Amino acid sequence: MRGPANHTPAELLSGAIDWWREAGVDLHFAEEAQTWLAPEAEADAASPARAPRPAVARPEPEQAAPPPLLAGRGNWPETLADFAPWWLSETALDLGGAAPRVPPRGSARPDLMVLVAEPEADDAETLLSGPLGRFLAAMLDAAGTAPESVYLASALPRNTPLADWSAAMANGLGEVTLHHIGLVAPERLIVFGRNILPLLGHDPAQNPASLLKINHQDRTIPVLAGWDLAALLSRTRARAAFWQRWLDWTDTKL
Repeated sequence: MRGPANHTPAELLSGAIDWWREAGVDLHFAEEAQTWLAPEAEADAASPARAPRPAVARPEPEQAAPPPLLAGRGNWPETLADFAPWWLSETALDLGGAAPRVPPRGSARPDLMVLVAEPEADDAETLLSGPLGRFLAAMLDAAGTAPESVYLASALPRNTPLADWSAAMANGLGEVTLHHIGLVAPERLIVFGRNILPLLGHDPAQNPASLLKINHQDRTIPVLAGWDLAALLSRTRARAAFWQRWLDWTDTKL
């Protein structure tokens, strides 16, 4: 007669589990809660002392180099004739983008200066040469303003989607914008776009309509500020409200 076979502990455990499974028992419930994870203090006391891990030096995050400041006026143009070439070549003006730079157009001391945020997406050599420019031209014509009496300019030299206006302001673009306006010396100024207003010293928390004038180089220039041209073109009520403000503004004697 042969004696019982010698089984390993793993085989005995597996056989017991198979027996209960064949009996239809596959779960076991206990009435009392079981603490599976020991508290951190007990775990530390039960475990052998370990040497502290050496501190790993983490590399400092790389910081982008600050943009070149425009605040240094040493290379700023002193005449309007010199402004356009400088506008097209000055590297410190650039916020990036693939669109070409577009110069302003018009003559000094115009009856009206129009300032927009940026050139249109398809502008190449002429500022506001697309649908927004045609919309503006229609408004000027309806107001009886001759094209040759208007100076057109943009706050940014190229079309820049999602432009970082805070960075541009910190880089000195506000001073450049005011310098540009001083070179043009217009009788009046219309600003299309809320992003431009801080460049003129206006608090963005205030209503754009509260910006009535700017004082620059011993001159006071009346200002009319409103929505950008794209918003006016697409919103009938905004266009009607701005048109009424424009008529009231132009009826005011300087």
